[in-house]
Amino acid sequence: MAKPRIFIIAGEASGDLHGANLAKALRQKDPTVTLQGFGGDLMEAQSVTIKKHYREMAFMGFVEVIANLRTIARNFKVCKAAIEAFQPQVLVLIDYPGFNMRMAKWAKQRGLKVVYYISPQVWAWKESRVKTLKATVDKMLCILPFEVDFFAKHNLEATFVGHPLLDAIDNRTPDREAFLAKWQLPNDKPLIAVLPGSRKQEISRMLPEFLALQQRHPQYQFVLAKAPSQEDEFYQQFTSKTAMQAVRDTYGLLENSYAAIVTSGTATLETALFKVPQVVCYKGGSISYQIAKRLVKVPYISLVNLVLNREVVKELIQNDFQAKQLEHYFCKLLTEDYRKDILSDYNELQQKLGGKGASSNAAQEILALMS
Repeated sequence: MAKPRIFIIAGEASGDLHGANLAKALRQKDPTVTLQGFGGDLMEAQSVTIKKHYREMAFMGFVEVIANLRTIARNFKVCKAAIEAFQPQVLVLIDYPGFNMRMAKWAKQRGLKVVYYISPQVWAWKESRVKTLKATVDKMLCILPFEVDFFAKHNLEATFVGHPLLDAIDNRTPDREAFLAKWQLPNDKPLIAVLPGSRKQEISRMLPEFLALQQRHPQYQFVLAKAPSQEDEFYQQFTSKTAMQAVRDTYGLLENSYAAIVTSGTATLETALFKVPQVVCYKGGSISYQIAKRLVKVPYISLVNLVLNREVVKELIQNDFQAKQLEHYFCKLLTEDYRKDILSDYNELQQKLGGKGASSNAAQEILALMS
């Protein structure tokens, strides 16, 4: 029997993390598997041959995508050529729907089996995309419990495998003293995690307001979590004249933080699973936001609130993302009763996301499709 060949496409930092854990699980179940794909350093560390790094693919917002159409077209061409040369039995797509749904259609036309791991958020907007998924995807692997019911309404079979962040977080062994020493952080001030996002556009919009908040609260040590896709020099234009310190260890920072200011995205869920009270913020380009506002159908932007279907963490979105509002809700994070309520809700969130083993469950489903 031929050795399994699997091509994985992850187009951003969170996808690289989940792709790496999936690759590890696949090798544990079948050491003969050969893996190639689009991704990042974490996937490469798990012996995935990377054909294109996600830092060359991460464009957000309608305007930004249009401005980079030539680069995106080139990425499609490179991806198709890599798949044709590799001849995998299965294509595994991780989130990143603008790119991956087009690749699913192309792959299906060529007789490839297609697995979508970490579903596109069609339940939030572009519900019509469900028809495309039905026509192009052989197996849908979901990481949010409500997604299975959503797809069932559209007669699309989906499997809930659990959330891979639970595995990533469970595998850690916290060591506060070592963390503080490594990054030369003080031991006499509570740490406030500052997570401004992973893309240049969002960091440039969010970080200045986060820095201003720090100046009003010198009794805390605000610590910036740098995205793996961005160079130190990019951050220095914002932080060079401030007291904010920075680390390249988001999980280590969250393990040791008292509260967090987080740009909406996967980081909101990570922060919740590390049991850190947070304020969720987001501000996009004005045109992109106005378009999205008319298309998005869900009442919340953070995964924490979406999974629990109520406001657990405060969301400061677009015009609500102002210094006065941020100050008010940051101060609330420091109050005992508010913190107690949030932490109680976090426990419920963790239960809803299922237990450990998402990456292993997903690997099992993928390998079963090949047998």
